[in-house]
Amino acid sequence: MSEGVVRSLGSGRFLDWRALDASGTAGGILICWDKRTLEILDWEEGQFSLSCRLKNVENGTVWVFTGVYGPFTKEERECLWEEIGAIRGLWEDPWCVGGDYNITLFQRERSRQGRITSAMRRFAQIVDELGLMDIPLQGGVFTWSGGPNNQSWARLDRFLGGGLRRGPSPFRFENMWLKVEGFQDLIRSWWWEIEVRGSASFRLATKLKEIKQKLKVWNKEVFGNLGCNKAVALQQVEFWDLVESERILTIWLKERDRNMGHFRRMANANRRNNYLDRIKIDGVCLSEEQEVREGIANAYQQMLSEDSGWQVDIGRLRLDQISHQEAENLEAPFSEAELHSTLMEMNGDKASGSDGFIVAFWKSCWGFVKEEILAMFKEFHEQNTFLKSLNNTFLVLIPKKGGAEDIGDFRPISLLGGCINYWLKS
Repeated sequence: MSEGVVRSLGSGRFLDWRALDASGTAGGILICWDKRTLEILDWEEGQFSLSCRLKNVENGTVWVFTGVYGPFTKEERECLWEEIGAIRGLWEDPWCVGGDYNITLFQRERSRQGRITSAMRRFAQIVDELGLMDIPLQGGVFTWSGGPNNQSWARLDRFLGGGLRRGPSPFRFENMWLKVEGFQDLIRSWWWEIEVRGSASFRLATKLKEIKQKLKVWNKEVFGNLGCNKAVALQQVEFWDLVESERILTIWLKERDRNMGHFRRMANANRRNNYLDRIKIDGVCLSEEQEVREGIANAYQQMLSEDSGWQVDIGRLRLDQISHQEAENLEAPFSEAELHSTLMEMNGDKASGSDGFIVAFWKSCWGFVKEEILAMFKEFHEQNTFLKSLNNTFLVLIPKKGGAEDIGDFRPISLLGGCINYWLKS
């Protein structure tokens, strides 16, 4: 590749670059950067890929970028997968792989959706094995168009990220785990082998925390990458639905062009309603992400805190009173029978709360977790307190109307953890 052509792209004397020449009319990769921002440490050339190991000048962070130009044949595509795998084995830094793969990952990435091909399955397998994450496309759905009158579209270009320090992923208990043979025995053995001292609520919280970590490892070993497997399965179901609904789909395609503007407006409206880019609190408009977060948290913290000022006095009102026996029953300690009955009446399939555990977990494991549960309720009854982490709650704001801006225009919905939800119902 001509140096003059590359330098015409900009950055002048600060431009640095590496290139992989095209083979005929196919291929060809150019990676450019500003030397004031990035420093190249090493690079590797393949037949279909070019990888650069770079360092950020500002903070010294080292990372790898691999540019790809995917071939068309199965044999050559396997060469590309081998090249990418070799890069992962060579360097263990945060990694970005981007370019034209000449293949889609999901059915929905083609305007003319067909069956899931073996090449797509192989692509998904490579993404999973290398621990890569698909970076969503912004501003569009497809990256390529062709065919007669450009009526065929596909997403052939994409960026994949791996080795990124994103922090721990949130835990979510999967109901299907309960159907695995020997699962309850496994949980029981883990539960009993965890030894911890402290208050009852602290012991319970600590055991739950360790069980989460063990379940994450166990799930990876038994089921692999559940998210990727689920995505492939959903794509297969989507294809079956497509075949079954071919006649309806044909009619829909004829109407699609006339209705496309309406669908876009509906999608954009939903996106605007679900995206909170600013909010008004006490007449002050907040737009920075951190300001919005802190503003909402402080507003509800003040709203839900006890006000030591003037309060309504209802002492002189004539209200119906409960009997002495009823009052004693309200203050009686929680019994095992009462707690077990309450638990069994709860819906086990409801979505998990902030702790990630669903009610079905507590139901199926009651026989060996009840000791910690009973101790926690006893602690709360006697001391009127329990560990703060068990009361973590997700607060979700649902707009009451379109174009909501003021915090009063949103309805707060609390997503409670399994333990606190159980306590409230008891």
